[in-house]
Amino acid sequence: MDKLKDLAGKASGSSSGGGEQKPAAGGQEDYLDKGLAAGEKQFGIPENKGMNEKITDQGRDMFEKQTGKDIPDKVSN
Repeated sequence: MDKLKDLAGKASGSSSGGGEQKPAAGGQEDYLDKGLAAGEKQFGIPENKGMNEKITDQGRDMFEKQTGKDIPDKVSN
């Protein structure tokens, strides 16, 4: 849970120079957004879709930077 809070703090406190943040296409959530929302619901944390999108985008960008592999849009857009 502390890692989730740390990631949320980093996502809101710093802007990545990696480009623009894209909203979910057509209002549809990808699997990472749904998983984060389910985790928030499980722990009783109020859901904030805008913040969740930033968190999952930051996580995806970090993964792609570290591994050099792309995540399919179905998992994270």
